[in-house]
This record gives sequence, C-alpha cells and structure tokens, in this order.
Amino acid sequence: MANNLLRSLALVSAVALVPAATSSLAAVDSNTYKELDQFMAVFERVRSEYVEQVDDKTLLRGAIDGMLTSLDPHSSYLDERGYKSLMTQTDGNYAGLGLTVTMEDGAVKVIAPTEDTPAFRAGIKAGDYLTHLDGKLIYGGTLDEAVDQMRGPPGTTVKVTVVRPGRDKPFDVTLTRAIIELPAVKWEIKDRVGILNVNTFNKTTTQATLAAMTAIEKSLGGRPLGYILDLRSNPGGLLDQAVSLSDAFLERGEIVSQRGRAKGDNEHYYAQPGDAAHGLPVIVLVDSGSASAAEIVAGALQDHRRALVMGERSFGKGSVQTLLPLGDDTALRLTTARYYTPSGRSVQEGGIMPDITVPQLSDPDYKDRPAFREADLRRHLINEIKVDDSVIQDDNTPDPRFTATAEELKKKGIEDFQLHYALSTISRLGKVQQATAPATPPAKKGTR
Repeated sequence: MANNLLRSLALVSAVALVPAATSSLAAVDSNTYKELDQFMAVFERVRSEYVEQVDDKTLLRGAIDGMLTSLDPHSSYLDERGYKSLMTQTDGNYAGLGLTVTMEDGAVKVIAPTEDTPAFRAGIKAGDYLTHLDGKLIYGGTLDEAVDQMRGPPGTTVKVTVVRPGRDKPFDVTLTRAIIELPAVKWEIKDRVGILNVNTFNKTTTQATLAAMTAIEKSLGGRPLGYILDLRSNPGGLLDQAVSLSDAFLERGEIVSQRGRAKGDNEHYYAQPGDAAHGLPVIVLVDSGSASAAEIVAGALQDHRRALVMGERSFGKGSVQTLLPLGDDTALRLTTARYYTPSGRSVQEGGIMPDITVPQLSDPDYKDRPAFREADLRRHLINEIKVDDSVIQDDNTPDPRFTATAEELKKKGIEDFQLHYALSTISRLGKVQQATAPATPPAKKGTR
C-alpha cells in the first residue's frame, strides 16, 4: 500500500516538474511501474538494513543526483546552495579562487581558470586535477563539497595540490581567496588595434563590449585598424548575451538555432541591421577553454565570414541547459536542446575549428599538457551529425611556421604568442582596408 502511494506521488511529482509532460503520463507502461516498485524495494531495504541510519532526504537526493548524472555532464539538481551559487556567478561576483571545474571519475578537474583571479595568476591550467585542499583528500567527494571548500572569506589562504598531465609529480600551490569580480569585458589598445577580452557571458557582456568599443575609438581619436575579440578560456554563460554580442558585429542573417526534442522546441535567432565595428577586420581568438556561448559567437562570425577565427579548437559544448525552478530556492538544470551555427553545424564534441590554427607557444607546458574538451567528459552527448575525424585532430601536430620555444619568445618580449600573431595579422588586414577604403566611411544602417 505504502509502495503504491509513494509510486503514485513520484509519478505526479515527475509530471508536475515540467508542464509539457502532462501528456506523457498515459505513456507510462507496466515496465515503468515495475521499475518504480524496484526502486521502492531498494529504498526500503537501505532505510531498514544499512549499517548506519540514513535520513530519507539524503537517500532521495542521492537518487535524484544519480538520475541526472546518468544523462549528461551538464544536467543537475540545484539545491538551495547550488541555486544561490549559480545566481551569484551569473550576477558577476563571488568569493573564491576563480576556477571553472567539473568532476571526472571522482576527481576535480579544471575546465578553465578565470583571467585575473588567484588561480589564473598562480598558473593553474585547463586539464589540471585538484586532489587535495589544505592536505585533505577531496577525491571521491562531490563537486559541491569541493567548491564549498575552495570558496571562503577573501584574504584567507588554501593550499591546493595539483596533478598536471605531463608532470612527473604533483605540486602544491598556495592561493589567497579573493572577491571574484567578473568584469565581463576588459579592453586595451595595441598597435592601433582594439582588443576586447570577453571573460564571461553574464547580464552585462554585450553592453560592456559596446562601451569598450566606444572607449577605444575615443582613446584613439578615430577608428582602430580592427578588433580582436578574445574568447579564450571563456566558459560561456547566457544564451541571450551570445546572440546580442554576435549581433553587434553582424548586419543580417541567422546567428544560432537550437533544436529540442520536439519540433515546437526549435528556435532561431537572427541579427538586426547595424555593425558596431563599422566593417573593420575582426579576429576571434579561441582555445580549448572556449565553450558554449563563446562557441556560438565564434561559429556565427565564422559562418558569416565576418571574422577570422584563430587559435585552437574550442571546447565543443553544443548543448543548451534550461533552468527549471522547482520552488523558491531549488531548480533543475536540464539539457533541453542542441544548438547549431548558421550553416547548420553542431559544435558538440568537435568544437569550432579555427580558420588559422595558432598554438600557444609562450606556454612552456603547452606541448606536454593535453587539452581537455567536451568529448573527454563521460556521458557527453553524441553529435547527431558525424564529426569529421580530420577536425578532431592532435593539436600538437608540428607546424613549420611555429617552431619558437617559450624561452625564445620571452627573450623577444612576447608573453602571449596567440595574441601577438593575431595583432600582426589584423594590423596587415587593417592597413590594407584603410588604403582601399573610400574617404567617407559608410553610415551605420541601424542602431541598438
């Protein structure tokens, strides 16, 4: 009797989570009921016979987590703590180390450090494994537990033990926690080229980018030779900001489409007239840490031939996560769609391949440290469109154009080879365009 009641409650709750699921109740067959009976049998056995008493909330949370982790790496249940953490990161500041991490086989793995944060300045790199915090093993714990330990009051320190592929031994790094203010965009000018360093896609990204472009023109007293849109190690963020940032450089055409389970779930996003860069040359820099929203921007500008994409193959996260509130302070983060570039490419697994592949030769660990991408995550979504094996290739394939060592580049004063190469390229493109441009630049077609 109790089992039947709980089973009914579970079905009603499952249907209530997603309004579109109301029609699916009739599709529940006898096999589903058998599986639910099996679940309740396990639940009751654990409650009554486990060596220690475990409260029902812990068991049910474990069941929810297990269900979602069986789907893909990006679907998860957000309790009050996780929901608050997500909102904080989206708003743009929190106290911690400045790392985007994931869990792989019980180990905490770095997806990317955020620029200008304690982790970034200490040299933590994508693909590093974090095994201990203050000497305490974190292997085998949950990702939430590890993140909680990494965060803390600003000014406090934590010793992190790092295992880096390519290094013989683990090493310790002592980091001082800080308020991680995530300025969506930083800008600078080098050789009359405007550099737009976009670190994340939060609520202010597009507005901050347009403001930076205005500031660059004002500082130069005119237009630059071109722009470098630096999306390296950008883990992504809000879809609407990826769309609006792409729109800032495009006059027309589709920016991205997302396709869900049903035809009614499909959506297309288009550019409006008006190019904030006035048709000037644009180079987009990407690397293995450029993911999700960053890949949407790179793919849109590449497909429309509005920008030259340079650097390394991007992360390859081509899925859309929808936040489905379950209450005032809990939510379900569920993968609900795949996204596609204007030409119909899915970047899932394969990522965005640069027009010009440029290795980061100024990184002394570059050749020995393997890149970490979506395809390396367990249970990642398989690309519906077969990815050409030639696209997913070894990034360390020798290129006769790039033979300098990090030490040689340092002697020449080059600390960021990819940016240096992009600057050299866009300077040439910009000077050619200036030499052939009409005396009066064309007016913008529209405003934002």
